[in-house]
Amino acid sequence: MNLVIVESPAKAKSISHFLGKNFKVVACYGHIRDLPKSKLGIDIENNFTPHYIIPVKARKKVNELKKLAKKSNKIILASDEDREGEAIAFHLIQALEIEKQTVERIAFHEITKPAIENAIKNPRDINLDLVNAQQTRRILDRLVGYELSPFLWKKIFRGLSAGRVQSPALRLIVEREKERESFKEEKYYSISAILDRQETRLDSTRQTDNEFEFDLHKINNKPLPKPGIKSEKEAHKIKKDLEKKDAYILDIETKKVKRHSAAPFTTSTLQQSSWQLLHFSAKKTMYLAQSLYEGKNLGKEPIGLITYMRTDSTNLSPIALKAAHDFLETNLGKEYALPQARIFKKRSRLAQEAHEAIRCTDPFYTPEKIKEYLTKDELSLYTLIWARFLASQMPSAILEKTSISVECQGKQNKYLFKNNFYNLDFDGFFHIYPYSKPSDLQEKPHLNPQEKLKIKKIAPKEHLTQPPPRYNDASLVKTLESFGIGRPSTYTPIISVLEYRGYVMRDKNKSFIPTEIGILVNGVLVKHFPNIVDYKFTSQIEEKLDNIAKGKLDWVNMVGEFYKPFKDNLEKKYVEVSKEDLAPVVETKEKCPKCENNLVLKLGRFGKFLACSDWPKCSFTKSINNEFSMKCPQCKTGNIIMKRNKRRQMFYACSSWPECDFASSYKPTGENCPKCSKPLVQTKTKIKCSNRNCNHEIPKTKNNSES
Repeated sequence: MNLVIVESPAKAKSISHFLGKNFKVVACYGHIRDLPKSKLGIDIENNFTPHYIIPVKARKKVNELKKLAKKSNKIILASDEDREGEAIAFHLIQALEIEKQTVERIAFHEITKPAIENAIKNPRDINLDLVNAQQTRRILDRLVGYELSPFLWKKIFRGLSAGRVQSPALRLIVEREKERESFKEEKYYSISAILDRQETRLDSTRQTDNEFEFDLHKINNKPLPKPGIKSEKEAHKIKKDLEKKDAYILDIETKKVKRHSAAPFTTSTLQQSSWQLLHFSAKKTMYLAQSLYEGKNLGKEPIGLITYMRTDSTNLSPIALKAAHDFLETNLGKEYALPQARIFKKRSRLAQEAHEAIRCTDPFYTPEKIKEYLTKDELSLYTLIWARFLASQMPSAILEKTSISVECQGKQNKYLFKNNFYNLDFDGFFHIYPYSKPSDLQEKPHLNPQEKLKIKKIAPKEHLTQPPPRYNDASLVKTLESFGIGRPSTYTPIISVLEYRGYVMRDKNKSFIPTEIGILVNGVLVKHFPNIVDYKFTSQIEEKLDNIAKGKLDWVNMVGEFYKPFKDNLEKKYVEVSKEDLAPVVETKEKCPKCENNLVLKLGRFGKFLACSDWPKCSFTKSINNEFSMKCPQCKTGNIIMKRNKRRQMFYACSSWPECDFASSYKPTGENCPKCSKPLVQTKTKIKCSNRNCNHEIPKTKNNSES
């Protein structure tokens, strides 16, 4: 018997269908060895040697695998082909105490019969350079996390953490929030003109086929200032100068413009597009992609529907290119198939392994054909990946762009108006990937050079400059990638850790807002440990990890170069920095209701709170963070506040707990249910009773929703 070991049971189930009776495929459920949680687990004095253990939760599985290994003629390690997968394979050999000569390592980008059979025929050795790169990342993260976090505990309070990659990401979010807070909005005005071919209309309010809208572009041959006209007075002066004037078509220019298809997805671009088009978080996107990669039962047997989803490469294999060409020519016609494959050579500057891009394994598995086997969300993501892959091998879309300039001489100034009109000449890749199709397509007006038009209406529009937007999943991942921070496998964990630690929250648009704790931790790191949050420094670390993976750099030397200055600075800061400097206690005039001492304002894991100044003799505390101007609808005395549960999730509760036990994951409206008198709460789509046994609910409208 040949034993094949993979990471997950879903992957094992899919692969087992492609192998004969001589193969037994089992899952190890990921890493079976790791650094201990209870201590550093790294021998700093002995070349940073890691001391791995088999975690308790993995011991039963290891024993099962050991028994199977002893009965097997050959052991085939089929974990993912990246640093993480290579490390899993390496640790399996160590934990199972397997003789090296009985082990084969195979890897593949997709879970299909040809890919699995080809991998079985072409085994290779464990790539120790990849293992060392993963191990180095783990050691660096452990050194930073386990040595810097206790500093935060001692100088601020327990429960805080700092991470080598999460901290620069937190800095991005905090600095963006500071930009928004310091932003001062300004009014500006744009001016558009409704031009008419005829001087009179029976219905002056209806825009007809002979009416055209143009935007003011220049005054006296000078472009308008950015972002627009500065004052309302100036805008109305222009309006008055132009009213009831004639205008003339100055120029009409028509040309063909192309819109090119984008490269197939990488991990980063998939997460960005999934957020923008499907509103899936990075975590949800990768969860769904993992499911599609590991395989779905399409009636007869499970098959992987997409290639490996952690990649920063845009390469496509010759087999994939031929499959795309065959599908397009067969189903859409030759005009939609390129005569020669389009090759995307440009990859991330720090691209890791030579993977393929994320694509469907077989384009003939159309979304329509397999939709009955997928969940709604799986189908949405698969459709996006399928369409993007095929679009990358389709001709460019061709638009006809008509640019029209209109000139008008006012009493005081000469004005130039412009507008562009786009018609779709050939849809090209839009045919399959409509997400990129322009939304402002319109028929070009039938106008002639020097034609006279009448200004029917001048419309100044008031605008306000906008602050830079908060980061969301898509923009944060894009920015991290642009700085070279993290890798395809780390984008989702970075976001998850920031949320879990309570350093960031999400606003109503699901964008990231730093919490008070996040702002405090970032401030400490920026001031006292600048390298940890320095974007360039973090990127340089990633480059060194890449060089270790390529066998160009010794990992022990690299860790040593990082650790010595880090440790020296840490020891220095333990002496220099006091707790009062980082988290000052603010005295208040409010008296403690238990002992009559003054209360002080402190900052804790869940935000600001009041505590007795005679602590620990008096244990009185009162949360004041996120307190609403809303009385608890249940007890009518306490206020509604936001808290976190043990899983770090936010919920609403009464400040009078435990006297009042009101708690809800949904925001209360402040009113009570007309049926059972329990508090009403609001979800995204409706207002309902918080009592699970009451079915009262009403749809949310503008009148009854939060402002």
